Amino acid sequence: MFLSWRPAGALIACAAGAACASAPAGSISTEDGAPAAGQRGNQAASQSATAETAPWPTDNYYVVVAAESQDEVSVVRFGPDGGQLVETVGVGLWLTETDGPHGIAIDPDGSHWYVSIAHGTPFGQVHRYDIATHERVGAAEVGLFPASMAVTDGGLLFVVNFNLHGDPVPSSVSVVDTESMQEIAQIPTCAMPHGARLSANQTRLYSVCVRDEQLVELDTRSLAVTRRMYLGPDAEQELDASILEARAELGTNTMEAMATRCGPTWVHPSPDGRRAYVACNKNRKVLEIDLDGWTIARRFETGPGPYNLDITPDGGKLVITYKGGAAIGVFDLDAGRELAAIPTRRTLPHGVALSPDSKYGFVSVEGVGGEPGTVEMIDLTNLATVGRVDMGKQAGGISFWKIEIGSGDR
Repeated sequence: MFLSWRPAGALIACAAGAACASAPAGSISTEDGAPAAGQRGNQAASQSATAETAPWPTDNYYVVVAAESQDEVSVVRFGPDGGQLVETVGVGLWLTETDGPHGIAIDPDGSHWYVSIAHGTPFGQVHRYDIATHERVGAAEVGLFPASMAVTDGGLLFVVNFNLHGDPVPSSVSVVDTESMQEIAQIPTCAMPHGARLSANQTRLYSVCVRDEQLVELDTRSLAVTRRMYLGPDAEQELDASILEARAELGTNTMEAMATRCGPTWVHPSPDGRRAYVACNKNRKVLEIDLDGWTIARRFETGPGPYNLDITPDGGKLVITYKGGAAIGVFDLDAGRELAAIPTRRTLPHGVALSPDSKYGFVSVEGVGGEPGTVEMIDLTNLATVGRVDMGKQAGGISFWKIEIGSGDR
């Protein structure tokens, strides 16, 4: 059997069938030794571990990862035999162009996966795949440069239209009915929305505005923006829900004001629904937001370029990719301090997905030039890299799929 993680926080047991079958294993590269991490403030050094001393799990953990510069999506497994590339699926629109698969999402019931195709003519698309056969079973046209996504139990998919290459004007969040694969709404939010993540009870969607310094809360039932927060350093404040262009409204679109920016790239609500964490890519901070009071509760100093982040389902650790520092930060949320900054082998760590048992982190690393993309496996107890798998170029969007229980008996 396997355990699959549902956004509402419940573990469900499923019988292993066709979707759980293992394909021939690919190549694996593992860590020889993870050095103790640099620290900020009075922080404990990370414990180094090697592939020989840090045992691999007896169960199999699976993630699905997009390779943005190679138009591929890969299934990666980590288990008793280490890390393995299980299967790679070609995706996209045109054989002669790079279509840029960016975000990955998986149905809460584990039946389908979705990939956002960022490049379009001009609009991007979201494609739906059967997770057992990896055959495409639907597609929906959405907005400009669709990026990160989230899917509800009720079959609504939310995707931010990042509009990376367009004019610096407000964009939107598209809502797609996953059964019909029809776009049913486009909700205006802000310039360059990114990082869509659902609350644990799925009644709220949170995203950030990279260009306009905003955190946006959206009601998933009324499909309307309910709250906004301006995130400019030392000027954080609640905004009227109707404001699409905060910098223009507040007069902070001057060169002087833009020299000190949060530059939010990701947001993730906590499992208990009380907090949300925002990565400020430009000023090396993560903001902890009190969702009841809609105020800043704490500010965490981080490594350079915090980009994506995730919270362990037990609520104890915050894991952050440092895109500007080739490292992965792990924070103890109770203590509010960084436990380790774990180096990545290649540069540009991108996305992070955590296992439902809070034991492992899976990080996509883009690499540069002709380098392959990589998925790195992090032991969140020993704070060390315990496996790596190479895949297609510019590994980006990543989502946790399932745990196969008891498949490590050898």
